[in-house]
Amino acid sequence: MSDAPVLSIRDLSLRLPAWADRGMAIEDLSLDLKAGEILCLVGESGSGKSITARAVMGLLPREIAVQAGAIRYRDTDLLTLPKSARRQLAGSRISMIFQEPLAALNPVFTAGSQIDEVLRIHGRADPADRRQRVRTLFEEVGLDDWQRFYRAYPHQLSGGQCQRVMIAMAMALDPDILIADEPTTALDVTTQARILDLIRTLRRQHEASILFITHDFGVVADIADRVAVMQHGRLVEQGPVRDVLDRPQHPYTQSLIEAVPKLVPKPPRAIEGAPVLEGRDITKRFRGGSLFGSHETKALDGVSLSVRPQETIGLVGESGSGKSTLAQCLMRLEPVTSGEVVLAGETITRLGDRRLRPYRRRFQVIFQDPYTALDPRQAVGEAIAEGPIIHGVDPAEARRQAASLLQRVGLDPTAARRFPHQFSGGQRQRVCIARALALKPDILIADESVSALDVSVQRQILDLLRDIQATEGFALLFITHDLRIAAQLCDRIVVMRAGRIVEQGATQSVFEDPQQPYTKDLLAAIPGLLAA
Repeated sequence: MSDAPVLSIRDLSLRLPAWADRGMAIEDLSLDLKAGEILCLVGESGSGKSITARAVMGLLPREIAVQAGAIRYRDTDLLTLPKSARRQLAGSRISMIFQEPLAALNPVFTAGSQIDEVLRIHGRADPADRRQRVRTLFEEVGLDDWQRFYRAYPHQLSGGQCQRVMIAMAMALDPDILIADEPTTALDVTTQARILDLIRTLRRQHEASILFITHDFGVVADIADRVAVMQHGRLVEQGPVRDVLDRPQHPYTQSLIEAVPKLVPKPPRAIEGAPVLEGRDITKRFRGGSLFGSHETKALDGVSLSVRPQETIGLVGESGSGKSTLAQCLMRLEPVTSGEVVLAGETITRLGDRRLRPYRRRFQVIFQDPYTALDPRQAVGEAIAEGPIIHGVDPAEARRQAASLLQRVGLDPTAARRFPHQFSGGQRQRVCIARALALKPDILIADESVSALDVSVQRQILDLLRDIQATEGFALLFITHDLRIAAQLCDRIVVMRAGRIVEQGATQSVFEDPQQPYTKDLLAAIPGLLAA
């Protein structure tokens, strides 16, 4: 590995618009990416990681202005290039993998045609040559049935497959620099491990330098050569990966590492009482069709699960294992094909909407993305009060309760008048928790509710859930792909694969003595030495 930087950022300062909560997005940032290395850029949301990447790519929003500094690719200052030359260089020598592949891919074009377009725009005129290149790229990223993936649309692919298509697109022109912006955040541990292995392999095969943006210190430990830590737009610490992780010097770095969930299973506790919720032998089939025929997918296959009062159950497994489908069936948001759903001893499987309505308030959900879960046109106080008002609570009383709930989740009651875009990601998730608690549910379902949050905010939200559960006494069904969080939070672990429960038991028992090979594979795939 050469010491000469392939990318050099010097004294970069980016100014935010007047309405922002601080003056500078980036302030006096100097950072080098050496040839052939993987540099991990870490920090909380709002620290400036993604804005730095977008500045390198020439993708800054119009309202963010470059105040000072230089960004050099080898001997070329990217900030002084004409727009056409900047686009050509950014597309060919510097490329980017975005965090949300399904959002980054065009839904009306096939995966293969989107990579073909990149090649055509950058001068490859021969269609046969482009098609062969797409085939090579798909095979390099592990999409071996390349013709099927060439013809597939993004919605027909899994999250991990979409991410592989994005990586193939980023590598299409054999770039010197690959910028990966949170490329594994929404992926389960086994898919994440495969993507990290793929990125390491591509670095070795193509001799690419990689700027890897993440908030997951397990990933940092697993993949980085060096680490740079950002806080509020400033670089506060950098160095070799083991130096930063084992001997952090800056208090901010120390606090981030301290907040990383460790793989320490929760000890068993006595939980008594009849189940508040049961799923008995639930099967769920989805039927679909097209011009070429119909097909049936068995999403759940004879699943039985019981949840007791005040119990926290961790529902884990790969994407597509049936976790969210099971939760939707238990809440009667999806009809079951066969089986029974029993709530506090009453069978609700076949109830129509009118008879089911009184039971609805007993289930509440915290979704993965708090921004899309909230109506952007509705003040958050009204969003919290809406459920109780629908269920007959006097509007004035419901609004008083909403203000009290905001205070309960650590927000100022005056925040009730604000709108979702005026909050940070962690604050929005607190609003969603307040909304879920407004109807005093018997069971709360958290569906990947902290996976997109950085480690310090994640820890605050998990502590909040523990504290409120202890006083309110609701049961918690916690759906997650992060086994470290499940280990610390959950009383019982339920492992799902291909629509079936393959293992379940007390958290400590499952983590310390897993019985099934699949469970062992999930535990082995947890990234980084910090997992231990």
